[in-house]
Amino acid sequence: VNNIIFGIILVVGVLMFFLGFRNALFVGFAIPMSMFMSFMILSALGYTMNTMILFALIMGLGMLVDNGIVVVENVYRLMEDEGMSRIEAAKKGIGEIAFPIIISTATTVAAFIPLGMWPGVMGEFMIYFPITLSVVLGSSLFVAIFINSMLVSQFMEVGERQLTRKQLIRLTLILCGFGIPILIFGGAVSALGSLMIVTALMFWLYRYVLKGAANFFQRRILTWLEDKYHGFLTFALKGWRPYLFTIGTFILLFVVFGLFIGSMMSQRTKVEFFPDNKPNQIVVYIEYPQGTDIDKTNKITKEIEQRVYDVINADAYTDGDYNYLVESAVSQVGEGAGNPQTDGGSSAEMPHKAKITATMREYKFRRGKDSEVLRSKVQEALKGIYPGVAISVEKDPVGPPAGYPINIEIEGPDYDELINIAEDMRTFINEKNIPGIEELKIDVNKGKPAMLIAVDREKAGELGVSAGQVGNQLRRSIFGEKTGVYKKDGEDYDMYVRFNEDLRYNTSALFNQNITFRDPATGRIKEIPVSAVASQKNTSSFSAIKHKDGKRVVTVYSGLQPGYTDAGAIVSKIEAEMQSFLNDLPKGVEIDFTGQIEEQNKQMSFLMGAFFSGLGLIMLILIFQFSSISKPTIIMIAIFLSFIGVFGGILITGASFVIMMTMMGIISLAGIVVNNGVVLLDYTQLLIDRRKVELDLDEDQVLSNEEVLKLIVKGGKARLRPVLLTAITTELGLIPLAIGFNLDFFSLFSEFDPKIYLGGDNVIFWGPLAWAVIYGLIIATFLTLIIVPCLFFIVNRVKVRFTKKKVVDQSAVPATA
Repeated sequence: VNNIIFGIILVVGVLMFFLGFRNALFVGFAIPMSMFMSFMILSALGYTMNTMILFALIMGLGMLVDNGIVVVENVYRLMEDEGMSRIEAAKKGIGEIAFPIIISTATTVAAFIPLGMWPGVMGEFMIYFPITLSVVLGSSLFVAIFINSMLVSQFMEVGERQLTRKQLIRLTLILCGFGIPILIFGGAVSALGSLMIVTALMFWLYRYVLKGAANFFQRRILTWLEDKYHGFLTFALKGWRPYLFTIGTFILLFVVFGLFIGSMMSQRTKVEFFPDNKPNQIVVYIEYPQGTDIDKTNKITKEIEQRVYDVINADAYTDGDYNYLVESAVSQVGEGAGNPQTDGGSSAEMPHKAKITATMREYKFRRGKDSEVLRSKVQEALKGIYPGVAISVEKDPVGPPAGYPINIEIEGPDYDELINIAEDMRTFINEKNIPGIEELKIDVNKGKPAMLIAVDREKAGELGVSAGQVGNQLRRSIFGEKTGVYKKDGEDYDMYVRFNEDLRYNTSALFNQNITFRDPATGRIKEIPVSAVASQKNTSSFSAIKHKDGKRVVTVYSGLQPGYTDAGAIVSKIEAEMQSFLNDLPKGVEIDFTGQIEEQNKQMSFLMGAFFSGLGLIMLILIFQFSSISKPTIIMIAIFLSFIGVFGGILITGASFVIMMTMMGIISLAGIVVNNGVVLLDYTQLLIDRRKVELDLDEDQVLSNEEVLKLIVKGGKARLRPVLLTAITTELGLIPLAIGFNLDFFSLFSEFDPKIYLGGDNVIFWGPLAWAVIYGLIIATFLTLIIVPCLFFIVNRVKVRFTKKKVVDQSAVPATA
């Protein structure tokens, strides 16, 4: 919520310089209105507020003002340049851009529609993002066409009306009079109170600090910028220069893309599935040999626990008795101590397993300490301390579960053979000393003590009891059976009945219990002891027998050492080193690299498909809009050329290519780039059509290249402000996500402490997405203002050269100024 308020301040601040404070408020009004409508629609759809929805709202913050900017700026331009009244300017201005902004919004939403069909667990996790953005954009379109148009038709002014001190005081009293009680007592809507107070402060700030600078910017800098753009675009469109600019941009795209691929191959640019987060939890998983008594497990776990405490309570992380990095630490032994990635979330008793969970404090309280460094220290302190005890130090993952980064599945018919191959594979890989591998483990071992139950089927048949009944009786004794539901305080609790703990491990008690059943021959209730039809034998067995697609499978897995994030590069090294090992595999045994790598490839494939599906939908909408192929093709080219910014930005900054977030940023960028292209080309075509009407041209006549050049320049100059505004506001709306700027407005007004800090989990997760859009949009703005007009002019030249239509000489008719 604080990020949303901060984004609103940045967006309205920019609008003040371009349009003045009064007109900026018309656009700024669209933000809370669109947000309110979005909340209502999402609530009606049955969605509750969660992290994904909130950050999708922040992501859409800069985008939702785009339509309002186009409406307000177009009406403002008509009033300023053509001297129209408010009503006339509103009617003509909104009539000019209503259909284009409907189409541009539809194309932006079209980019997200394929994401709504995201399958699997990943889809359940990420689907809130495209749904929320689509709702936000739809709401902003409604507000722009109906609410903003009404406001500008009644209240817009070209000149800034001077607010007197008395009026400022009155406005401040009204806003703060409502805002302060809402801030203190508003609960879930307290952010509205913060927004009202901030608005009051912005009135004073603009009146006494920013107004002069804003007027100077509008009268001098913006006018100078428009004149320079007019001159440069005219220069770019003359002679052979349109071809030079276009070809040069394509060459730049290929060069940047080639450098990006080379950087990935050299591993300078790392490829990550999800962003590599700083741990909020450090989890130590401890596994003793199968059959270890729980008391012994507990005893050794206490020793390991003390070693962990010695590390996390070191002087580097404490201030007296206060640990400002670690908030709490909890140990579990037996039940609930399993690793969810290897034990599948089983709640069964595990007397040979233990777990220590250290929970970090919120990022803002950590005083700059890195929890990943702490994890590395814990890992080092526990390395090799107890032979035969498997210890792994892991962190809480970002996003839904995707498996281990290194996950090698061995499939075959003979389980003993598979385990032996897994042991040999682990030894083989360890001997290669491949950097980045934490510790290779095997998810199954064959040293688990077991009790083999043999049922005398002949005798059981004579007594009228089945082998299944014997097995169920023993299972109920050990694991329990649901017998009913206990209700308390409106909550339901399942009740299970089983043997007491001392009897569950007593062989005599288990086998001397009676099986109660109805004799199928006589219909009478009978009871016989289990020992009458079953015998037991102590042996050893596998800890589990796991299957995948009907085949038995054993998995060798490992996490990555701290500081290593590119699982794909490490797995590629493992595959290269293992060629000789794979050639010697027995017949019928297969090796498959799965886990995070498999999920990564699957999601990358889906996102690529979603990207091109979105482009297909955008293309169809644009063809409907322009009734031609050339203009939609120009906009499609602009989308691909905007990748110069995405890949170039990653190269220059040395950031990682995060498959999930960067790809979603690219998909978002595709929808955003279309907006300005549609508005620019539609207005330019409108000018051309009007000029043809002025000249009373027939359908088979076209304008000359010189006339079209003038109209392209005029259209570009008229659309310079909205193009710059939409680009800047979208980028500024993403800045809080990109840099992780955090400012607490509630504490600012209640405690006079803004609690400002940079970073945190949000920037780690959402930063790659935000930066992908920012990098791409910087280049896309240049493309929209220069390359799109060049491409449009080239297409017109081709049409003039190869068409049979008559080209009209307009030298006798004055051109539109």
